[in-house]
Amino acid sequence: MTKLPPGWAEVSLEDIAATSPRSITDGPFGSNLKTEHYTTEGPRVVRLQNIGDGTFRDDQSHISDERYLRLRAHDVKPGDVLVAALGEVLPRACVAPPWLGPAIVKADCFRFRLRDDVNPHFVAAVLNSPQVRSAARSQIAGVGRPRMNLGKVRKLSIPLPPIAEQDRIVAAIEEHFSHLDAAEVALWSAERRIRALEKSIITDASSTLTPPQHWKNATVADAGTVSLGLQRSPKRHSGPNMRPYLRVANVFEDRLDDNDVMSMDMTDAEWERYRLRDGDVLLNEGQSPEFLGRPAIYRGRPPDTAFTNSLIRFRANEDIDPEWALLVFRSHLHNRRFMRESQITTNIAHLSAGRFKTVEFPIPPLDEQQARVADARLRLEGCARLRAEVAAGRRRSAILRRSVLAAALSGRLILRDQDQGAGSRLLDRAATGSMAKEGTARAS
Repeated sequence: MTKLPPGWAEVSLEDIAATSPRSITDGPFGSNLKTEHYTTEGPRVVRLQNIGDGTFRDDQSHISDERYLRLRAHDVKPGDVLVAALGEVLPRACVAPPWLGPAIVKADCFRFRLRDDVNPHFVAAVLNSPQVRSAARSQIAGVGRPRMNLGKVRKLSIPLPPIAEQDRIVAAIEEHFSHLDAAEVALWSAERRIRALEKSIITDASSTLTPPQHWKNATVADAGTVSLGLQRSPKRHSGPNMRPYLRVANVFEDRLDDNDVMSMDMTDAEWERYRLRDGDVLLNEGQSPEFLGRPAIYRGRPPDTAFTNSLIRFRANEDIDPEWALLVFRSHLHNRRFMRESQITTNIAHLSAGRFKTVEFPIPPLDEQQARVADARLRLEGCARLRAEVAAGRRRSAILRRSVLAAALSGRLILRDQDQGAGSRLLDRAATGSMAKEGTARAS
């Protein structure tokens, strides 16, 4: 920790915990709280999904009153500091809101109940600050699932000013964040309008809803050939002819992601059958209903690649521009035309090749296809520029939030109190509190 402002003290989280039993706790493990214990209503379970950067997210899970009474040692009250122990960004903290009602924390979530002279919103802000997160990196274990254990979180050092200064810093943070919140609402609104504009551009250009009379009213089967990819099985996990292939995770709307391309063993005949050519359009065969049929064109990257049976391949006839086919399929995606042909199993919708072939496919003259594609592409590029500006605005907002917290932690956010003896009194109070809690710390 850098040099503290005059009047501040450096304390650990356990130093500032309340003296009551189990002022620090994590959630119940094992059979005490299992999936079958969840109910549709009742006391709340605070999970990782609820703990945002300074914000409690109202993602609801419940247990019965009886189960809550059994787990009261893990209860959450308004004003408790909640800390996420698992995730890419650690520590991550917020304060339990006043409207929460009866609740407990789940495993991988920690609950801190603080002394009366400590503002929980200040502590949450400090835990979310760049300085504390940087200092905590050495305490994080795991690569795929970064985690901090309760013992290490209890020992985290934070700077603490007197309570009056804590309150003023919290008020200043909230004022700054309120302006950023308003800006982010405007950015989200702009994002929604851009999405609506993109849908309008795609639908108007393809005229899938009201094709002109001089166009040919056809189906997908009339416009090209349709095929499913090769099914991946355990026997293909290794072999002498490993070939790369694309799957659902690689296909996004008008974009192929080649960062995670997998491989499987194929015979020469299979390779020739399932190898992609420039201009092939790939669509998701199985996906969440709203993303069913999400299409992209293969344009030679990644090179020499096949596709799996979680995708449908459309190969256009000579009188069909593949870019036109992509535009038509994007229109069907946005207007949820593919959803009407779907078959849903659990939460995944499926678009069979047979049903896909029967979907309408308007065919204008080839030169008109190309002109409409070029015009739509130009307008969509304008939307992409607007979307990039919105994304840049979000990044600037995140940077400003970190800057506000960094300034708060260094004492630069507000004019500071001039009581130079406050720091020593805070340390004395922390030491007294630590001794008083020594007998109960192990229980928590």
